[in-house]
Amino acid sequence: MRKICVIGIGAGDPDHLTLQAAKAIGRTNVFFLLDKGETKQSLIDLRERIIRAYSHPHKRIIEGRDPDRDRNPADYTGTVADWRHRRSLVLEELITENLKDDQTGSILVWGDPSLYDSTIAILEEILARGAIEFEFEVIPGISSVSALAAKHRIGLNRVGQPVQITTGRRLAEGWPDGADDVVVMLDAQQAFTKHPEAEIYWGAYVGTPDELLAAGPVSEVGDEIVKTRTEARERHGWIMDTYLLRRRTD
Repeated sequence: MRKICVIGIGAGDPDHLTLQAAKAIGRTNVFFLLDKGETKQSLIDLRERIIRAYSHPHKRIIEGRDPDRDRNPADYTGTVADWRHRRSLVLEELITENLKDDQTGSILVWGDPSLYDSTIAILEEILARGAIEFEFEVIPGISSVSALAAKHRIGLNRVGQPVQITTGRRLAEGWPDGADDVVVMLDAQQAFTKHPEAEIYWGAYVGTPDELLAAGPVSEVGDEIVKTRTEARERHGWIMDTYLLRRRTD
């Protein structure tokens, strides 16, 4: 039977790759990459660097076009569901046409596949349709959240206290109940600016040569982060950033 490995490759530093991930890459016959366009070619380039470093000489790399989606939709949930469906159709076709029954295919996922990534859900959708059969394995990676905390030399939670991971869209609706430490991902609207009383530990492109870091009270560093983030996005055409907001409890 076909086998698919969903491999977490870390936040951007090739040294984040775990030994388990390196071994999985080494036994892979076919790698599936979804191209997000010229502005994100650097993401493809890093994946190919990792593949060249750890794969065997006879592997194949198959690229497909990642479907476009509206980044600011009125119906966020419905738009994401539609995009995942279209993405599943692209990936199903790639697997069907390029992976033999006794081979292993791999998908390299930024960070960790279990945290704000759609690959697992997409593979489940493909299997549910029943047109092809395969088994799949998930190999964890170092998430951008873990990499951010390491770069700032902080713990994500305080003693005996919870930490919540959420999105900028949810933070814009208000600070989550029951948590004074909040990790925020996918924040296009820079919702941290609504919380000047909090401490922020921010990072973009963490683990890459383009890494950007900032920390301090939002009231003091928030405007500079907004400026830095805007300039970086214009320069690269995309941005991957995350941050920890920490509310004072004394």
